[in-house]
Formats: sequence, structure tokens, C-alpha cells
Amino acid sequence: DCLFCKIVRGEIPCRKVYEYDEVLAFHDIHPVAPVHFMLIPKLHLDSLMQAEDSHAALLGRMLILAPRLAREQGLENGFRTVINTGKDGAQEVFHFHIHVIGGGQIPPMVRRG
Repeated sequence: DCLFCKIVRGEIPCRKVYEYDEVLAFHDIHPVAPVHFMLIPKLHLDSLMQAEDSHAALLGRMLILAPRLAREQGLENGFRTVINTGKDGAQEVFHFHIHVIGGGQIPPMVRRG
């Protein structure tokens, strides 16, 4: 019943940014910035908490892919990557994903006081 697995299988449409053997990237349906897409592995992995050594190459490929896709989406001056992990980490869909967010002025994640 995983939402992202249904997207991977084509049961739910998405606005694709990129697709390859192991990875899919698509625009977030509730963007928080002018550019907001997600990178997901096609392999179901609940969250970063479940990642193991066997996932290292896949996760590395995803992180290396993020800046390339960000530039292709017009983010020449930088972007934010966010990985929410688990219930206490505000993860809403329990399929590992990396948010890539940018464009305009994005407020700081943590305010220093």
C-alpha cells in the first residue's frame, strides 16, 4: 500500500523529473518552493533508519544525482536537500526519499538565537 511504490509501478501518475533503473525523481504535489522534487529509490526502503551497507551505492548515486537534477530545474545558486526520517523526524510517506528544494528565498531550517 506504499504511495511511492504505486508511483514507481505507474499506478499513480506523477510529474517525472528523471527516471532510471533504480531511481525515480518527481515533482512534489505540495511544493514549498518554486522548485520542489523528490528522489526515491525504486526499491522500497521505509526510511534512512533501515539503510544498510548494501544500500550504500544506491544512496550515493541518489546524492550525486541531486545537484545535476537541481541544475536542470534551474537551481544554479544552490538548493536544500531534506531527508525526514521516521515519525519523530516528520516523515509522512514511509518510503525513503530525498526532497530537493530551491528557488527564491528559502528561510533557514534552524534559527540561531
